[in-house]
Amino acid sequence: MPMNAVYRGSADLPDILPVFPLPGALLLPRGQLPLNIFEPRYLEMIDDSLRDGHRLVGMIQPDPAHPGPEDKPNLFKIGCVGRITQLAETGDGRYVLQLTGIVRFRLEEELAVSTSYRQCRVTYQPFTADFIARKGEEEVDRKALLEALTAFLKANNLKTDWDGIESAPNEALVNALAMMSPYGTAEKQALLEAPDLKSRAEMLVAITEIELAKGGSNSDTPLQ
Repeated sequence: MPMNAVYRGSADLPDILPVFPLPGALLLPRGQLPLNIFEPRYLEMIDDSLRDGHRLVGMIQPDPAHPGPEDKPNLFKIGCVGRITQLAETGDGRYVLQLTGIVRFRLEEELAVSTSYRQCRVTYQPFTADFIARKGEEEVDRKALLEALTAFLKANNLKTDWDGIESAPNEALVNALAMMSPYGTAEKQALLEAPDLKSRAEMLVAITEIELAKGGSNSDTPLQ
């Protein structure tokens, strides 16, 4: 696998992925998710991913409505595969890395494996539009999105990089705001499963307005 891989369709990706269940973590196509890896099973997962050359990790959330065993929680059916595009060793046994999202997937089957981390058979077929960068940007109501962001920042006494926001294309803006949003597992999963960019933007605005009506978010993680 070349260092700068290009994925044009589902045939370019394996149908078996190592999965990293992490509540509250949202990865979207072409989005960038920083991770701090320290658990032995996930260090093993990263080592194997690098050794095999595919450098792919399936990000997925545990399903809190059906928790299952503590060491092996039940998972939502939809996740997003990311490629390790940056990695640094910390010197104390951790990896600090960045995943770049490629395409969403549907979990079809969890496999019985000898690895300490979980592996699943997946399909990308429901999400082939994810391979098309900036698809549906022209349908996004950017004005409504920025108004909701402005209201959220004001209510929470936060600041942001407006120059960066104003210069960002609609896809990058919507997905970055969704990924960095301080909302809960259910809201993050809904944003992930939104059928298209327009729907995701509308959902993000609606969730933000609901939080504002309740008096703001209780999270310590700002939308920025």
